[in-house]
Order: sequence, then C-alpha cells, then structure tokens
Amino acid sequence: MPAGPTIVEEAVPQADPLGPRERTPVTLAVRKSLKRTHDIFAGNEDLKRAEDQKGTEMMLRMKMNDEYEMVRDVPEEFSGEALLALPFLQPKAIDDATKEAQPTAITQMLTDIGTSGKAASAASLAPAPGPVMPLVPKAPVDPNTQIQVKPLRERPDIPKPIWHPPWKLMRVMSGHEGWVRTVAVDPTNEWFASSGNDRLIKIWDLASGTLKLSLTGHMSTVRAVAISDRHPYLFSASEDCEVKCWDLEQNMVIRNYHGHLSGVYCLALHPTLNILATGGRDGSVRIWDMRTKTGIFVFGGHTNAVCSVVSQASEPQFISGSMDRMVRMWDLAAGKCSVTLTNHKKSIRALAIHPKEYTFCSLSSDNNKVWKMPRGAFERNVSGHNSIVNCGVIREGQQGSSQLICGTDNGYIHYWDWASGHKFQSYQAIPQPGSMSAENAIFDMKLDQSGSRLITAECDKTVKIYREDPNATPETHPLNWKAPKLNADHRY
Repeated sequence: MPAGPTIVEEAVPQADPLGPRERTPVTLAVRKSLKRTHDIFAGNEDLKRAEDQKGTEMMLRMKMNDEYEMVRDVPEEFSGEALLALPFLQPKAIDDATKEAQPTAITQMLTDIGTSGKAASAASLAPAPGPVMPLVPKAPVDPNTQIQVKPLRERPDIPKPIWHPPWKLMRVMSGHEGWVRTVAVDPTNEWFASSGNDRLIKIWDLASGTLKLSLTGHMSTVRAVAISDRHPYLFSASEDCEVKCWDLEQNMVIRNYHGHLSGVYCLALHPTLNILATGGRDGSVRIWDMRTKTGIFVFGGHTNAVCSVVSQASEPQFISGSMDRMVRMWDLAAGKCSVTLTNHKKSIRALAIHPKEYTFCSLSSDNNKVWKMPRGAFERNVSGHNSIVNCGVIREGQQGSSQLICGTDNGYIHYWDWASGHKFQSYQAIPQPGSMSAENAIFDMKLDQSGSRLITAECDKTVKIYREDPNATPETHPLNWKAPKLNADHRY
C-alpha cells in the first residue's frame, strides 16, 4: 500500500511562567560591561595629583648626594656633561678680583643637601653666569691592570685572659641518704643548708663542716632551697608541689604556698621586696607575697618545665629558664613577660647573674650565652663543656677578674675567664666509695659570701667544698692561651 502523507507537528512556544521579560541584545550587554570596566580602571585618570617641583628637585638632590659623595672635590671639567645640563647644577663663575675658583656644582649641591633639610632657595637654583668649562675626557682604564682591594673586616677585640689560680677539693661532707640536689649559704657566712632525694634539709657549719640540724617535713625530693637575708626564714621547694617557709628561730614550718599543679623545681627571693618566685614542672612562674602567702602573679608562657629562676633589683626583676629552650624576662611593674630569648637549641637548666655588671648568663648544653639587660641583647658565647649543664655561678674576683663556673651532668666543673671566655680549668669530681662511677653529676653549686669557697651538691650523696690553690703561681700553672684565628665562627 502506498505510504500516506507525513504529518509534521509544529512546536508551540511555551509561556514564560515569570511573565514577559525584556530581551537585551548581546552587543548592548558588551557595551555596558566595557563602560563599567572603563569607569572602574580609567575613571580617575584626570584626577592625578600635580607634580611638586620642589619635591622633585629635592629627590634629585638626595639621589645625587648618594651617588656623587665620593667625588665632591673633583674639578668641574671632570664632572660630566649630564650634570651640567641641570639648571641648578651649573658651575659657579670665577671671581676676577680674587682669581679664586668657586665650588663646583657637585660640591655646591652636596653642601646644600647637608646644611639643611629644606629645599634650596630660588636664587640658588638659578644658573650662574659665566662660561662653561670644557669637558676633558678621561683616559681609558684597562680592567686587567686594576686590583680590587676588599675593605678590612673589623676584627673582634678578644682580650687576653687574666691568670687565675686553679681550684682544688678542700672538704667532703657526707650525711645525706640520697642525691643532694640543692645548697644555699647563709648571709652571715656561718652555715649553709643542703637537701635532696632523702627529703631532709640539713644545716652544716661552714667553718668545720659538721652537721648541726636536720629538718623534716617534705614528702618528696627537695629541689630548691633559699635563705632570706632580711628575715630568719628559709624557703624550700619540693616535688610534692609544696613551697614551705621555715622559721629558723623555731625550726618549724610557719607558711605553705599552695598553687603549683606539679613538682616545684626552682625558687628565688627578690633582693629588695618581700616576694619570692617559684617555677616548676607545670611551666608556670608564680610570684608570692612572702608574708600573706597570696599569689601576686601567675606567669604563663613556658611550654615545658621551668628549671631555673633568678632575681635582681632592677627591671626585669625575674628571669626564668625552661626546658622549652627559652629564656623569659618578667617585669613585675607591667605584670607580664617583657622579653623572650629563643637563641638556645637545647634546654636551659641554669641561669647566673653577674654580681657587678648588668648582664646574666644562660647555661645550656649547646652554648653558654651572655646577655645584656634589660632588653636581653646577645653579647657572646662561652663554650667548651660539651655536656648538660645543671648549675652555674659567676664569681667576681679582684681587679675585675670575674670567673664563670658551671657544673655538668658528667661530673666536670668548668672554669672560664669571664672577659675573654678562656677555659682555664676543668676539674672532674671523683665519686665517693659506695657510689657507682656514673653517679658523679653535679646538681647545684653556690659561692660563700666571700667568694673564696665553692660549695657543690653532687650525685654521690655528698657535699663538697672547693677553694683556690694557695700555692699555685703563674710559673707552676702557666696560662696556656693562644688568640683564636679569625674564621666564620668568630665573624658573626
């Protein structure tokens, strides 16, 4: 059967549900976009600030002062045509009466720049009458025949060290039943206190070395002891989170300072105020009122245990060193940390303040660093120990001959000349009978009030006293020192 006609259905336009809308041609949309772009990026073309003639001239003068300072006194014929083309750098005329040449344009320009910070007057900018000197070309320079001379580096001033007599062991006192962790000397220089893992605070006679008294009260290791120089008080800090105040007239505890969340590792008394600072394993430094037992400040910022706190009368009044490799300087007037020192690469277990200079030293296994207060400006490194440093003191000798003394974890006591950083002695402590050979660490050290005796708290359960050898002379113990060479380590 033949196929029938094909019926094609036409598409019926659907009605817009939103109603009739205006159709925008593409060309009109592009024109509107171009106009908006032009308004954004070129609309302020005619609103530019007018050029300041005086400012431009002053800028040129400053640039030329930097470029041509070295050729201030060069004759005018060698100053170049480009400089003579500027109207305010025309050469001065020669006075026929005195036959004296006036300053060159470069000299005049540099003088105008240096005498005042304002723009030169219009009279000085006007070209001076007179003939222009002809330009004499300079002879060509062969670079192969020139020698480049580098400027001399400023060599650091390393003073020659002062001769110090060597130290030797004077007395060994035994009586503790555990590691001796801390010592403190009485301000009257008659006795000293020691304590450690046996939880006992022992009072020793400094002259004879005999045991006078033992105080009990702590439940764990005593890590720090301090004696007040204005009150008959002794303060102790322990790993049982307690800080105790002992009345030395009654030999009993009269105050407890509660607040630390973990063991208390260090303790320091302010030299002029009735306050004390403690630091511990919780990473906080707490400031206490000595009389009322109330906490004045709780300084946070350290991220690890605080191992050392020292104090001074000037600001910053407390300085703390921590296992987080930071030294923080705390200002009590502002109630916050004033400076944070992050130069160390290893933990800081000890700090020492110089008794006369406005400096202190942070002791660490990487380097002992000397800082200038009050802003903590780094001065120099004192190295040569190569071990973990647990304690240190600075001894002020005669005629400014200071010494830095530190005790390490491997049983060595190192002695440096303070000014030059020369290590003149390293003394290895000998463990006492009954102790292992590895139990020779030195945990704490203090100088007596005269500075002639060094008292150490050691791992072999003893307290040792050292003094300088009275029979030593520069002939028997010569100073073996040689000035270090200037290398990359000394340049920076």
